[in-house]
Amino acid sequence: MLYKHWTKWVIIILALVAAMAHAADVPRWTAEKANAWYAKQAWPAGSNYIPSNAINELEMWQASSFDPARIDQELGWAQAMGMNTMRVFLHNLVWEQDRDGFKQRIDTFLKIAARHHIKPIFVLFDSCWDPDPVLGPQHPPIPGVHNSGWVQAPGAKVLDDPSHYPQLEAYVKDIVGSFGHDDRILAWDVWNEPDGDVSSDYPGKEPKDKLQRVAQLLPQVFAWARSQSPQQPLTSGISNEGDWAKLSSLSDIQRAQLSESDVITFHNYDFPEAFYRRVRQLRVYGRPIICTEYMARSAGSTIDGVMPLGKKLDVGMINWGFVSGKTQTIFPWDSWLHPYTLQPPTIWFHDLLHADGTPYRQREVDIIHALSTSPRHVVPAAATTL
Repeated sequence: MLYKHWTKWVIIILALVAAMAHAADVPRWTAEKANAWYAKQAWPAGSNYIPSNAINELEMWQASSFDPARIDQELGWAQAMGMNTMRVFLHNLVWEQDRDGFKQRIDTFLKIAARHHIKPIFVLFDSCWDPDPVLGPQHPPIPGVHNSGWVQAPGAKVLDDPSHYPQLEAYVKDIVGSFGHDDRILAWDVWNEPDGDVSSDYPGKEPKDKLQRVAQLLPQVFAWARSQSPQQPLTSGISNEGDWAKLSSLSDIQRAQLSESDVITFHNYDFPEAFYRRVRQLRVYGRPIICTEYMARSAGSTIDGVMPLGKKLDVGMINWGFVSGKTQTIFPWDSWLHPYTLQPPTIWFHDLLHADGTPYRQREVDIIHALSTSPRHVVPAAATTL
């Protein structure tokens, strides 16, 4: 068993060395290149997006449940709101099942998004929620529970077995290689919350050395994506604790996120003053900044309080949740302990629209529209006063 354990780690280390050596041929963007790219973009404003009739990435992208009509309707609502981007999660299992069909569906999604003047950020991997993704029909939502069906990519079985890593490499290189020069795409988020810990929600399902494995794999994923020379920037959003201005004080995963990203992205579900503090910490890197997750109303992160601040600071703003649906993210995180089965929460946690497209709160929609349609750096009075 000891020999087998060390053999796995030797494979990981050798793959890492090879990947990093190859990555040297395609360097990380300079800060100057990243800032020049950002100056050419519209100020990023959007949501993390999954159709309201999908519980997770698999249900969104599998051929049997992919729903272009629903996507077209919902992205039309986003366009009317003034949004210009959406952060969208892909999944390696769908690629392994039907790589050509998956890429055709990605192209269909991009055609729909382009009609609505929306350039998505695609997410390749994700360490949040269920570590045991399974293809096929997905289970229905657990009543009253936040994100009860979201799945990780790669799952724990793949992450725990380095012999599967060449398949992950092929997935990254094929997807980024196929779409890396597509003007319809804004950026690549190579790994969502790679240091995410869901062991309390899915006890016994995570590899015991998960964070060590991810710390070894994350730089490789950047290298695989970068080897395809995409015209879009690469990133991975930092989210956990620490002083983000001091690389020496951070974990290996956090250092990789900040050292490998062409543009800096982060997540913040806190009050405006905490959001501001995090932006100040990230300014030291001299690169464009996009907040790729925010808005948790009952935790203090709101459209009213944080989005105008982001616009003033020229930080792109992408909130969690667009249309209320099978992900059930109107329920707060603590619904895993106290499901909202008798009545909905007094305040929605995430999401902006009901399933029929009507706003949860019209004021939020008005603010989004005012900010996203005003000139760069400008916070119009309509976004700060009633």
